[in-house]
Amino acid sequence: MKRKLKILLVDDEEEFIVTLAERLELRGYQSTIAEDGESALAKFDPDFFDVVVLDLMMPGIGGLDVLARLKEIRQDTPVILLTGHGSTREGMEGMRLGAFDYLMKPLHIEELVRKIDEAVPQDSSQAGREECG
Repeated sequence: MKRKLKILLVDDEEEFIVTLAERLELRGYQSTIAEDGESALAKFDPDFFDVVVLDLMMPGIGGLDVLARLKEIRQDTPVILLTGHGSTREGMEGMRLGAFDYLMKPLHIEELVRKIDEAVPQDSSQAGREECG
């Protein structure tokens, strides 16, 4: 039986992130929202969240800094970056820093769902986490 994946969604665009959370909930995921880097780091529990979806362009602590701090807390937590403005440079930098992958905005929900499922394989999620540590 497929377990309900727990996702931390981080984006400063409130309408976007609320809508994204609702759409993921409809697909069987459990979502928690953080609207900036500071609250994302405060809410991040490495033993609770299976994956983090993180916007790169945010005021305050930017996405790359949040990514680096998340990886310090738990290296094997998959992080999927969201980047807009037609820029892939930050996404590539995020991959170098340990992100699982990055997606461009505007976001297609099915593409995000596919990336989440790739990041956290359901049949070996616990074994995979132990092996990567």
